[in-house]
Amino acid sequence: MKLFDLTNKRALITGGTHGLGMAMAEGLAQAGAELVISSTTPSKLEDALAYYESKGYKASGYIFDVTDEKIAAEQIEAIEKNQGPIHILVNNAGIIKREPAVSMLIEDFRRVIDVDLVGAFIMSQLVGRKMIERNEGKIINICSMMSELGRNSVSAYAAAKGGLKMLTKNLATEWAKHNIQVNGIGPGYFATSQTEPIRVDGNPFNEFIISRTPAGRWGDPEDLAGTAVFLASEASRFVNGQIIYVDGGILATIGKPSNE
Repeated sequence: MKLFDLTNKRALITGGTHGLGMAMAEGLAQAGAELVISSTTPSKLEDALAYYESKGYKASGYIFDVTDEKIAAEQIEAIEKNQGPIHILVNNAGIIKREPAVSMLIEDFRRVIDVDLVGAFIMSQLVGRKMIERNEGKIINICSMMSELGRNSVSAYAAAKGGLKMLTKNLATEWAKHNIQVNGIGPGYFATSQTEPIRVDGNPFNEFIISRTPAGRWGDPEDLAGTAVFLASEASRFVNGQIIYVDGGILATIGKPSNE
């Protein structure tokens, strides 16, 4: 369908070397987009590019830290010079530090905020300036259920993702007049390599997620692809400042008794 066709569009996905970032990148590529992937780890970038190429996707990679404004600016210029205009920005790069608030080191708190929130602002500003010049663009911020909810031991992550939700709304407010749509995706709990050790029968957290999710299962990374394509395409041209939660219904319910 033409509304969802991303042919001749170029998407920059930060941290698109594994997990949910890779799943969204692959969805965009399947819709026709050319991929540009950033990472801070050369080996991960090489492996990801080899995978994309094996699938027949057009992809290139750049090494930089989204929190380093100077280097990020240089790399954005290089991308636009070597590959061409960035039409779609997916702010996916992020970290988490699990530690009770009472004992979390301030330096760890700041680092999470810096990567997950300030990094997204830096990238949005750098790419947004070029989108404003061209009078078009799509920015997709990867938020979280922690943009809405609290949870033990993730105070920095929740603070960053809550801030990212509001940054999304504010950028949409400022840039909608430039034909730029800024929206977010809030993933629920997904079956990735990171969660594999706990996705086993008998694990209390595995049972908690399955019982807490109305869909009754962990999300498949591919479940994010359609939402990413929608927000990156002309189909969402009048959608702005919204966070779409892809969580199997967790945020829609207070749960159910175990015997229900």
